[in-house]
Amino acid sequence: MSLSQPAHMAFEPSKHLTFEPPQRIWTMEEIGMTDKGVSPNAVSEPFSLFNEEAVQQMRTEVLSEPVWKNCQYKSNIAQCQLRGFAPEYAPFVYDVWRSPEVLSIVSKIAGVDLVPVMDFEIAHMNISIKSKEQQEAAKQALQEKEHRDADEGVSDCPFEDDTPIVDWHTDSYPFVCVTMLSDCTNMIGGETALRRGDGEIMKVRGPGMGHAVVLQGRYIEHQALRALGGTERITMVTSFRPKSAFIKDDTVLTTVRSVSNLSELYSQYAEYRLEMLEERIRAQLKEIRDRKRARRGFNTTKAKAFIKEQKNFLDSMLREMVDEDLVTVGYTDDSHLLSDELKLEGQEKALYHANGAA
Repeated sequence: MSLSQPAHMAFEPSKHLTFEPPQRIWTMEEIGMTDKGVSPNAVSEPFSLFNEEAVQQMRTEVLSEPVWKNCQYKSNIAQCQLRGFAPEYAPFVYDVWRSPEVLSIVSKIAGVDLVPVMDFEIAHMNISIKSKEQQEAAKQALQEKEHRDADEGVSDCPFEDDTPIVDWHTDSYPFVCVTMLSDCTNMIGGETALRRGDGEIMKVRGPGMGHAVVLQGRYIEHQALRALGGTERITMVTSFRPKSAFIKDDTVLTTVRSVSNLSELYSQYAEYRLEMLEERIRAQLKEIRDRKRARRGFNTTKAKAFIKEQKNFLDSMLREMVDEDLVTVGYTDDSHLLSDELKLEGQEKALYHANGAA
């Protein structure tokens, strides 16, 4: 951890980007979720995005003392997160995710033009750091796995941990880009597990350092699995929404409300949503005026449909901006989950931990 505010380095796309297209992008249809989401693309294979200098600068900024002191959160689904640090504490990180070059890359893989949801979500860090005791236990488990594989003639079996870094959830925002900031050379496991439309679990291998994965996480239940080997696993998660105000925005604040500065979160959420509404209203008003000038009459059915759609849009804002005194810090309920099976599993885990604490 850096003990002071790091020196600023300018982000230079031609210098810091090492983009290579992912070998594969799974579609929503392929994972059994046709007609859901804002894009036909579901999740990518890991792809190269940043060079080592860029990664080290991002680490220097986001792991600095001011960030740890002012931006650290934990919840019942993630034990350690850093949130809301850009642009004040992480200008390089901020410039990265606002750059046209990076936005073009992420949008192309996502299959829809995207922009960061808001500044507060540039970005958040999921952090898992092992103590010496945990490192020794992991080393022992790794040796046992190697011996077992040798005895059984099995190789390349993914390691699974009962305690994921981030438990089953759907994201609050349509898309995320998950970037690895740790050296994964000796890691085994660390995949992202996805729940398909038919209930089956598929795994996408974890990205290496400087590599990233793009996921339409608002509509797909997923979890970040732990890995054997290595002393840390630090990922940067940047959230995106469609650039067009005329594409549906299914954003909720369920998984972020309890781990955020609510004044910042609500202010930025309200600002971008009302900007979307403003753009939609201006377009609708132009259409009404154009029809009037052309003597084509007023389309009552279409106008009422538009008003109803915007009413639903505003109603969703009222639901998401929960009064501050009703928000339990660090607790996320299960309303973000789609399947009853995972909701029941989460309730059983909560009961187990509650009984253990007692």
